Amino acid sequence: MSGWLFIFFLLLLGGLISTLGDLLGSKIGKARFSVLKLRPKKTAILITILTGSLISASSLFLMILVNRQLRVGLFKLGDLQKKLQESKQILIPLEKERAKLEKKIKAKESEFKQLEGNIIALRSGKFVIRSGQSLIISEITSSSQEDTKSQIEEIIINANKYVYNIVKPRGKEVRNLLLLRKNHIEEIQNTISKGGNWIINIKSVRNVLIGENFVYAFPELTKNKVIVKKGETITKIDFKQENFNKKDFGNKINFLLSSSLAEVKRRGSLTNEIKLRSDSVNELRDFLNKKDKTNFELEAVSLRNSKTIQPVLVELNINYPKS
Repeated sequence: MSGWLFIFFLLLLGGLISTLGDLLGSKIGKARFSVLKLRPKKTAILITILTGSLISASSLFLMILVNRQLRVGLFKLGDLQKKLQESKQILIPLEKERAKLEKKIKAKESEFKQLEGNIIALRSGKFVIRSGQSLIISEITSSSQEDTKSQIEEIIINANKYVYNIVKPRGKEVRNLLLLRKNHIEEIQNTISKGGNWIINIKSVRNVLIGENFVYAFPELTKNKVIVKKGETITKIDFKQENFNKKDFGNKINFLLSSSLAEVKRRGSLTNEIKLRSDSVNELRDFLNKKDKTNFELEAVSLRNSKTIQPVLVELNINYPKS
């Protein structure tokens, strides 16, 4: 039922009932009818009051009958308010959790954009320092606490100069770009002060673009020890001379040197290359050209004792396996 039609119906019903009530009151007054031992005049007034109440009751009943929202509001309002209050109490922690999630999402979006920018920069070759790259590797020997502190400070200064020349190549005056955590430095000082020979390797925490104002780094401390000894065979591979050709020869040598580098790094070496004695390859080639076709093992043999940060120098050695 539409609103205007409903109002019209209520007005019509009220007018009809009031008219009937008035007529009934008039007739009762003229007939001098008495109810509950009341005087006729008061009986007529009582009838008029009952008629008005009937108008209100019928109007309310009709509204309740046709309007669901009114029914709910009259009979279930208390329960609804209680449920609403409970829902608000439940909603408060949910809203807080939602706010936290939104912050996390924004943070992740920011990280993703930064990562995306880093990937683009990485592909375009714009990074001048890469994450995990060594900025300086230096040997340090403990003596006194003060001497250790002085050596570490000198290493950090040199690392900062190296970084500044890369990140700010046009800078006229060297500024402090390198940032290390104080507690990391203190831990290193405490370790070194206990004695021994050590290697400090300061590495970049993240990728760095040219022109950036800060380079975050962390120091790694490694025991300086002998990685390979003189005369030690580091790695070896089988070599079949019947398959010998120039391409295969070069691949074999490269594979042997790569395997040797992987082995010394596994032992703790910080070197990035295996140095081969200059005339070693020519001697091997001459040997292969002179000898009959046969199988043998090609070895990479260390020519000296090499410590953690020292380059490893090797020569190629031919070894015939025992039959």
